[in-house]
Amino acid sequence: MIIVDGNPISISVSKSPSQGREILASLLENPILINASARLKEVPERNFSISEHVKHVYVFQREYATVDPKHVQLVGTDEATTCVGLVIRNRNNGMTSVGHMDFSGVVDKGLTQMLQLVVDREATLDVHLIGGFDDVSTKHAIRLTGPEGHKKKEGYSFPLCCKIVEALQNSQEKFHLQTLCVLGHNTKIDSYGNARPIIGGFLVDTSSGLIMPANFDKSSRSPDEIVRRIRVSVSSDDPSWHGKLLETYDTHHDRFQIAPCSWMNNWGRIAFMLQKLSDSEILFKCSTSPSAEPLDFVESQRRIWSYLAKNPDWRQTFSGRKPHIFKRDNHGGWLKCV
Repeated sequence: MIIVDGNPISISVSKSPSQGREILASLLENPILINASARLKEVPERNFSISEHVKHVYVFQREYATVDPKHVQLVGTDEATTCVGLVIRNRNNGMTSVGHMDFSGVVDKGLTQMLQLVVDREATLDVHLIGGFDDVSTKHAIRLTGPEGHKKKEGYSFPLCCKIVEALQNSQEKFHLQTLCVLGHNTKIDSYGNARPIIGGFLVDTSSGLIMPANFDKSSRSPDEIVRRIRVSVSSDDPSWHGKLLETYDTHHDRFQIAPCSWMNNWGRIAFMLQKLSDSEILFKCSTSPSAEPLDFVESQRRIWSYLAKNPDWRQTFSGRKPHIFKRDNHGGWLKCV
């Protein structure tokens, strides 16, 4: 159930294919949530670097992490264009879960994963949805047949947002929705006339629950950045991860454990060919929102392909099919143990 300012939302429609749309439409018009989005957009964006020596946890696309404020001060994600960041925080003990959801197929199981260590008998759950924008375009659109038989165009963000609010509303838990900075509330038009997200990343202060817009430099998207990026792609071929968010962070021991994943040997050949693409070709072939990607998107793709070209056999990365384990160093960074 979704609660806004102490009041459960009232939606007349029963469970149906349009339920998520009805819920989302109502929430997007809620003046309390509109004001909350406006306040968030006024907060200066924080440029976060590991050199700050703050204990933080970074969440990549299709990952989630639940953190304990006794161990972690900040948790966050960025690089979200059509994706949506979901924050669930237990107001009583500060346990905070952040998920970076990239398509509706991971919402149901992903929400269950995120709630596992956040919910208790006394829990009051604060929720924030940040990311996604009005991304409808001629090239990147999902065509749906509406009830009147005409075709509608919907981008990637809208169906994802519909699914998330529907899952929250149908849950047995009570979610106190604090922020809904998505879609039209998170869209700006650049000098070329392209729609772009206003906020593509954020940090959560686990002690206070404060949310701030943020972007992370390359050093702070750690540990095991390239391998974790690769897992997002190859996990779709692993049946054990179907419908789930990827687990990387061990809440109880404050460490990262990157489970082994495999990829076909032909990935090396494919990666070698992809490296020959121009920057513009990479954007249009590899992104759901080419005109809205951050500046380092192309560079990140090239680094992934360079790694795969050099390591076509996944066993070079996960010797003995053992996970990669990282523990914190004395400065809040990460040291590889295994």
